[in-house]
Amino acid sequence: MATATSKLVFSPQANHNFSRILNDLKRSNLSISNRLRSIRQDADFVSEVAAAFNRPLIANERCGSWYIPPDQKAGSAYFKSTDGHVGQWRFSTRRLNLQLLGVIGAHDGCVVVDSTRRGKRMPDALSKTVPIWCCVLNRVLFPDATAAAHELFTPPNAVSRSEHAQIEARIPEHVASLQALGIDVDGLRMQLKKPIRPVWVTPESQLVPTDVVFEDFHPVVCCTSSRRVQGGEMSEGGYIQGAGDDTENWALGLTPPVFWRHADVLLATTTSEQELAGLVRRLVAEHAAEGDASGPRQVAPCLSVGCLPLTDEVSPMTCTVAIYSKTTDPSEWVKSPSLMEVGVGKHKVASRNLRVALPSISDFVRQFLERPTDLEESDTGSAGPRRILVACETGKDISVGVALALLCQFFDDKGDFCPRPLSAGHTKSNIRVKLSRIMTQFPEANPSRTTLQSANSFLMG
Repeated sequence: MATATSKLVFSPQANHNFSRILNDLKRSNLSISNRLRSIRQDADFVSEVAAAFNRPLIANERCGSWYIPPDQKAGSAYFKSTDGHVGQWRFSTRRLNLQLLGVIGAHDGCVVVDSTRRGKRMPDALSKTVPIWCCVLNRVLFPDATAAAHELFTPPNAVSRSEHAQIEARIPEHVASLQALGIDVDGLRMQLKKPIRPVWVTPESQLVPTDVVFEDFHPVVCCTSSRRVQGGEMSEGGYIQGAGDDTENWALGLTPPVFWRHADVLLATTTSEQELAGLVRRLVAEHAAEGDASGPRQVAPCLSVGCLPLTDEVSPMTCTVAIYSKTTDPSEWVKSPSLMEVGVGKHKVASRNLRVALPSISDFVRQFLERPTDLEESDTGSAGPRRILVACETGKDISVGVALALLCQFFDDKGDFCPRPLSAGHTKSNIRVKLSRIMTQFPEANPSRTTLQSANSFLMG
């Protein structure tokens, strides 16, 4: 029998058809409907974790929000898995996540939710990036605490002893980088009653409902929402580990808020993938038409960033710089003495074009600040405060890069206006300090690396 089968010969066409069939099966198992059902299943587990620990849920963006219904979400964090990759082990001075301290102190901890791709037990963001964050903050905020409070804690089933030692050896340099930002250590310490420490939960964990109080620390519960899948999706009945990740390749513009608002309808649409895709596109379009009602976010006393379109009428005492995702002629950017509409394109192209646009934006803002102050006087007879509003289509990327450049040029260390641009000679260090202040005021901001590189190039060029 073995001899007979060894003489079998498959034609190249048969091999080609077999490969195509496997690819089709893989695509069908990674369908939108399977992803949404997997997300809903994982979200049920996250709710069980929240009930067991009786602590608020924090989404580690971008993925974590898929697993938390909006009415259960207490906030967002940005712990990057790449900061925990082998050989990286970074403490991000751009993503300080200091907004979590108030939540942790008020509720004796929190639950940070994330997921990871197939085959991994937990994401590096939860196994290494969060532990680094906890350890660094403890050493800065509680310098006189016990050695145990300053210890690095990592999950032994995900981080080897060798890697743990290498991470720990770099903690002092991370502490120095945080201290160099000049953050309000006393103010942050007042938000906590004791140090913080990571605790890990996965779908493999045994959950026992309890209101346990950790005497020596506030627990930061690192919750991996998706169960571990070591084989293919075909063997899991369509379940997809980390289904909420990689959204640009499957979600058709669907976001967690839109998903959860229409979850029952989306999950009930099983007629065909084409019908579900059509429904998703329609819901996304309806949500886009509603606009962003959150309003501008203040990042300095007289500097704000916002999302387009701007729904509220802007005062002539506000210098408005609107950044659009279409490319326009620079000669057409200035619309009035207080309004500039800059077209730089989309995505990475926009971030690169920002480097060329920043000199014109800076000049426009400078001219606005140097105008006579007798235009819009208040009831007291004195001129009202000059304000700057920078808006882009997300309100979190390009506008933040522009705000950073303006903050470095026209605002002093206290965040107050300077009558003329500050002297040249910006360094990466002082730019990093200004960026940390923006991110502290606006934790949801998400400037891309290319955007920040453009701002740095302009300021140091």
